[in-house]
Amino acid sequence: MLASGTCGFAEEINDFYDVSQLGGIFLKGTTPRNRDGNLYPRMAETPSGMLNAVGLQNKGIDYFIENIYPRIKDYGTSLIVNVNGSTIEEYVEVTEKVNELDNIHAIELNISCPNVKEGGMAFGVTCPGAEAVTREVRKAYDKTLIVKLSPNVTDVSEIARAVEGQGADGVSLVNTFLGMAIDSETRKPLLSTVTGGLSGPAIKPIALRMVWQVSKAVKIPVIGIGGIMNAADAIEFMLAGASAVQVGTALFKNPHIPLRIIEGVDDYLQRHNIQSVSELVGRLQM
Repeated sequence: MLASGTCGFAEEINDFYDVSQLGGIFLKGTTPRNRDGNLYPRMAETPSGMLNAVGLQNKGIDYFIENIYPRIKDYGTSLIVNVNGSTIEEYVEVTEKVNELDNIHAIELNISCPNVKEGGMAFGVTCPGAEAVTREVRKAYDKTLIVKLSPNVTDVSEIARAVEGQGADGVSLVNTFLGMAIDSETRKPLLSTVTGGLSGPAIKPIALRMVWQVSKAVKIPVIGIGGIMNAADAIEFMLAGASAVQVGTALFKNPHIPLRIIEGVDDYLQRHNIQSVSELVGRLQM
């Protein structure tokens, strides 16, 4: 599947190839109302990865429903809305509207957003915060609820168990790591916000470790994210316990990489006489 924020609202990728070949697309983060995002520059390349501080730029859930959803609703793949908010009430507001869309069968709850009522602390960095937003969104949503976990915590397994306890059907991890980059010549940060989210191959070993830990801590499916660039990367995440994977930063290198990964996984299954990828999940040999 394609990770939120890296493939727009699916149309952009569909211009390159038929997206029905994909397992699913996590659409760009959506908020209750229009957000202009952060000031430029808000993306920077780093060794084996990239930093971004786009700031959830989007035109709001109503614009999505009225102008984007009608154009993409019949795409032959699973479309998952990435839900964001600054308060629990905003999360619920977006969720209730998405719940009415017949061709959207799941949401990804991004709990890395700042809770403005708690001084900017992200919902996903404490168990009470993660539980509170998951519990209220669960009440408002009767389809598949996936919670996207922040890696910027002491124990991600604890957060995963917390959202599982409040009705999450699955978790996706990891979101980006907090990082920064500096131009030594100008002595200035490369991002307008100074810090941003690090993604790409640089984070893969840490993401892989977190997926392994969480898959042992919860009974719900885990979706692995973090520096997946080829079939071997995807298979490693499955062996660590991921039931599915998301590809993100790789799309900026080549939007066709997800198709190459699918082909590579099929080849791996044939070479090892394995009937289904489900036989790989959690089969790390210790």
